[in-house]
Amino acid sequence: MAERCWIGFDLGGTKMLAAVYDEEYRCLGRERKKTKGYLGAEVGVERVIKCIQDAIDDAGCSLEQIAGIGIGCPGPIDPERGVLLQAPNLGWKNVPIADLLRKQFKKPVVVINDVDAGVYGEYEFGAGRGARSMLGVFPGTGIGGGFVYDGKIFQSRRISCMEIGHIPTVPNGPIASAGLPGSLESVSSRLAISALIAQAAYRGQAPTVAGSAGTDLANIRSGTISDALEAKEPLVVEILTHAVMQLGRSIAGFVHMLAPERIILGGGLVEAMPDFFQKKIKDGMNEWLLPAYADCAEVVVAKLGDDAGIQGATAWARHVIGDREQPAD
Repeated sequence: MAERCWIGFDLGGTKMLAAVYDEEYRCLGRERKKTKGYLGAEVGVERVIKCIQDAIDDAGCSLEQIAGIGIGCPGPIDPERGVLLQAPNLGWKNVPIADLLRKQFKKPVVVINDVDAGVYGEYEFGAGRGARSMLGVFPGTGIGGGFVYDGKIFQSRRISCMEIGHIPTVPNGPIASAGLPGSLESVSSRLAISALIAQAAYRGQAPTVAGSAGTDLANIRSGTISDALEAKEPLVVEILTHAVMQLGRSIAGFVHMLAPERIILGGGLVEAMPDFFQKKIKDGMNEWLLPAYADCAEVVVAKLGDDAGIQGATAWARHVIGDREQPAD
């Protein structure tokens, strides 16, 4: 019998990525497409199916070899039913993604939150290897989080959790995507940071940004912010320091609750400014941690980049499907 293969899928707000892995997690084929979430969930699922099929074709394996599919989806998901409950950046709600993929491919499907998938990928194959427990924090458009303990993702039976971007942070603060005033993502996400830097550029206080991206928020990317930080523009440094220190203070709260062995920082912002984020996160944490917790968690930067999500979705699918296949005692 031909060797079994596994599919990992990462559904993002702007792009989707599928990969086929063998039993040793060697990548046999992959495909990337734009998500085009604005076209709606029905068209979006069709694009997911096409992306998976193209990855299978690229791998040169047959559908019979596929043992299962793991898919990471944005926003809260129902892991038991395999339903994408709400993806604000896509505008999709209550999409039975597992059933739709099972109907198409006739294979077991495991649905996981996309940040959980990335955190699990780092836990198994990246910066988290060797740790028993790990907290992942990924600042981007929002701020995602995930926690793994003893090889298992921390989640409820019927809903994913660790939506750390929505924890209350600043009383009566700015309003973010979920409509909650003063949430962590309203202060420390890339979108929140970029909005303040765009205002600074408009006032002539961020010339590096104004010169390369103008004052349009949509054009201010992680690399643009990194360039301004490297140029030591005072207001940009102040904006970033305030946001990242606050993120560190909030992470300290999770250290008090979970006592993770390792904390992984990931996402485009962190990748663009790894040393700055690592230092300021630690500084913010140290302001808030009880002395007994000061040295309990190592803070490191993620290693796998875009592959974290697809590798994590694959590994988690193998874990879940393997448990289902175990004979009862």
